[in-house]
Amino acid sequence: MDPQTLAANLQRIQQGIPAGVEIMAVSKGVAPEVMRWAYELGLRHFGESRVQEAAQKRKALADLGDMVWHLIGHLQTNKIAPALEIFDWIDSVDSLRLAKLLDQKAAQRGRVVPVCLQVKLAPDPDKYGWEVEDLLAALPALQSLDHLAVQGLMTILPLGLDPAGIQATFARLPPLAEQIRQQTGWPLPVLSMGMSGDYLQAVECGSTLIRLGRSLFGERSPSP
Repeated sequence: MDPQTLAANLQRIQQGIPAGVEIMAVSKGVAPEVMRWAYELGLRHFGESRVQEAAQKRKALADLGDMVWHLIGHLQTNKIAPALEIFDWIDSVDSLRLAKLLDQKAAQRGRVVPVCLQVKLAPDPDKYGWEVEDLLAALPALQSLDHLAVQGLMTILPLGLDPAGIQATFARLPPLAEQIRQQTGWPLPVLSMGMSGDYLQAVECGSTLIRLGRSLFGERSPSP
């Protein structure tokens, strides 16, 4: 990866999506200097999956004060405290237990944490996330958590869906968000759906935030 290739990749992506759609650079496995190139191209939202890796990168990029650091991987409960030190947003709140513990730890730090609720729109044993019915049932409890600011919904599709299945599954998120808005009064401006292989379909279905790694940074070596 070099700066010219990254710039060309970003330009191609931006030309294919509406201006209002935010791009999150999924920077897991990406070196800090490459993230700096992405920042210089105008990207501000960066998604990481591992607390320790993100801690090292945030230290290396500490001079870039307006970078927004998102945790997009599953958050283990024993990593909540360090995650709150590193991340501006937690985009992968996938259970009521995690939400309650996150709220408790955030209260101890005197901060209100922007979060997204991770939803499973189709059965997938390999993915974390709320089943829709469970999420709807948990809304009153979530509303009582004063140190979480629910900003939106996030979803990841199961592997193996055909194009029609991708479209149909993504199309379930906007009406779910509207139902939750009506029940809670939360604005929910963020619909985080779409990755490198399916972001165009996600945008057609109303995504406001796409999470792009491979299409921006190219193939990366598997993490050890």
